[in-house]
Amino acid sequence: AIDSLPQSGGTVQVPPGDYLIDPVGGVQLRSRMHLAMSPGTRLLAKPNAAERAYVLNAYRVTDTTISGGRIIGERSKHKGTTGEWGHGLMIRASERVNVRDMHISHCWGDGISIGGAKVGAAFVPSREVTIERVSCVDNRRQGLTIGRSRRVRVFDSEFIDTGGTLPGAGIDVEPDEGDIADDIVIARCTVRGNRGAGIQLYKRVSDATVRDCLIERNKGHGILTLGASECVIENNRIRENVLGGVGVRPGTRGLVVARNEFDDNGPAPTSGNGPRRGGKRHVVIGEKTERISVEPDNRYLD
Repeated sequence: AIDSLPQSGGTVQVPPGDYLIDPVGGVQLRSRMHLAMSPGTRLLAKPNAAERAYVLNAYRVTDTTISGGRIIGERSKHKGTTGEWGHGLMIRASERVNVRDMHISHCWGDGISIGGAKVGAAFVPSREVTIERVSCVDNRRQGLTIGRSRRVRVFDSEFIDTGGTLPGAGIDVEPDEGDIADDIVIARCTVRGNRGAGIQLYKRVSDATVRDCLIERNKGHGILTLGASECVIENNRIRENVLGGVGVRPGTRGLVVARNEFDDNGPAPTSGNGPRRGGKRHVVIGEKTERISVEPDNRYLD
C-alpha cells in the first residue's frame, strides 16, 4: 500500500486488527505520506535476534505523519542477548515528521528514536520532528531518544517504566559524537517510574527546554544534565526521584531552573530493605559547571 502511493503522496489507512511485522525488514515509510492507524490497530513485532531492528522506519523522508494505533515490541521474546536498538519507531535524517496519538510498548530498544544518518561524507540530522499525545511504556533502553537533530517538539506525552539496559531514561537527549541536538522543547509530559533518569540532557545538547511536566518516581534523577548548554527547566513538578530532583553535572553551562515545585527528592537507603529516606536533594550542582541559575521562585515542599 505504501509503495503504491503516487509520487505526490497520500494516506494509507490501517483498519483495526493485529499485524505481525518482522522488524528486521520493518515497514519502510516514505515522504509525503500519512500512515493512519485506527485505535484498534496493533503492530506486533515478530521475535528476532537482531541487534538493530525497527517496526516502523522513517529514513530520509520529508512531510511524513504517523498516527494512531499501537506498536508492541518483542522484548520478552527476543531471541538474542546483545544490542539495544530494537526500536518501535526509528526516525533518521528526516524533516517535518509528525507522530501523534500512538502507544508504543515492550520494545527491545527505544519506543521512539530520533537521530541523524551519514549521507556521503556528511552527517544529516533530523529536523522539525513533533511528538504529540504519545505513550511509551515498558521499553528496554529509552522511552524516547533524541539524537542528532534540530527543532524537536514533544508535547502532551508520557514516558513510563523504562528499564532493562542503560541508560534506562524516560527521555534521553543524547546526540552521538560528530553532531549536536539543538532547539528541543519537552512540554506537558509525564515521566514516571524509569530506572534511569526521568529526562537526561547529555553532552552536545543546546537550547533545550523542559517545562510544565510531571517528573516523578524515577530511580535516577528527575532531570540530569551533563555537558548541556543554554537549557531551561521551568514550571515542572519534580518529586520522589530517588537520586535527586535536578542533577547538574560537569560541563553544563547556562542552565536556568525556575518556578518548579520540588517534593521529597533524595537518595535511596544505603543498605538493607528499609524505606527510602526522604531527602533534600532537590537541586545538586556539581563541579566544573558554569552559569547555573537556580531562581528563588522554585518551591520546596519537603
